[in-house]
Amino acid sequence: MTEESLVSTDVDHDRDGKQFGRIQVPVSTNSAGWAQYFIPVVNVRNGDGPTAVLFGGNHGDEFEGPVALMKLARELDPQSIRGRVIMVPMLNRPAVTAGTRLSPIDGANMNRAFPGSRHDSLTGMIAHYVSTKIIGQADLVVDVHSGGVSNHFLPCVNMHRVEDDDQMKRMLAAGKSWGAPMVFIYRDVAGEGLLPSYAEKLGKVTLGTEVGGRAQFGVKMLQITETGLRNVLHWLGILAEPATAPPAVEPQVVASDDTRDYVMSPVSGIFEPFCELGDDVEIGQVLGQVHDLEMISRPPVPVRAETTGFVITRRAIPLTAQGEMVATIARPFEL
Repeated sequence: MTEESLVSTDVDHDRDGKQFGRIQVPVSTNSAGWAQYFIPVVNVRNGDGPTAVLFGGNHGDEFEGPVALMKLARELDPQSIRGRVIMVPMLNRPAVTAGTRLSPIDGANMNRAFPGSRHDSLTGMIAHYVSTKIIGQADLVVDVHSGGVSNHFLPCVNMHRVEDDDQMKRMLAAGKSWGAPMVFIYRDVAGEGLLPSYAEKLGKVTLGTEVGGRAQFGVKMLQITETGLRNVLHWLGILAEPATAPPAVEPQVVASDDTRDYVMSPVSGIFEPFCELGDDVEIGQVLGQVHDLEMISRPPVPVRAETTGFVITRRAIPLTAQGEMVATIARPFEL
């Protein structure tokens, strides 16, 4: 039996119209023994129909989702939809307001906290509420991400390879409807507890995104995010019209399905890249080198590719610790 969440909301998800409300998380602080932390939530409903649940700000250094969803929340007219759209533009609001990947309140990574617990810290309590009260209502779950401060990313919609072929086909169809240049199949190499993984296991059509990253926040990436959200709502049958015409060239489906595709730095230092996003690479090719900050007489340590494909992600922060990802290699994928 699932434990009842201690988190609540002032939004009625079954009521028609548009509601701007809040998710209320109980907290106790040094300045207030009795308090609540508010997470904005928006509910737009017009009669019976499918439900889309849209999240942004899972990581606080990724601003494309919060901006696109706040705009969509203000602009979406209930009379223009059939069904329901639930939006949480800043799921990890403490991290968004601080501009950090992890929550400054408890140091937790929201995208490693699912399904959470009612007895957890703030991050886990939010994850538990989302797991038990929101995601179950969805026909479609979207979790908008970008590379944040640490990575440059070719813009793409992403997902895991799920075992259910019918679910996978629907996810690929939804991903292609977004209008991004690529649909990216990825593997978890840094732990478990991801929001998309939890939704996928429930059988939901689940999409993530990686729309750019550090120094890429701007007109192009926001446009891909904003139009993609509307396009996928059209695909689901909530919106009558897509935001854009279908792309002239169908999005490419690619995958990083080998753990060796995720290239980690062998040492700490300054990573000097030898490749850019989209560059083709071969096994053994030097992707960059790491300069020692303490023994500058030492030659830099080369970082080599162990798989063949193209660079879909490159590290954005030159200072690199041992074991941090410096590049990801992808290749075409067929179901």
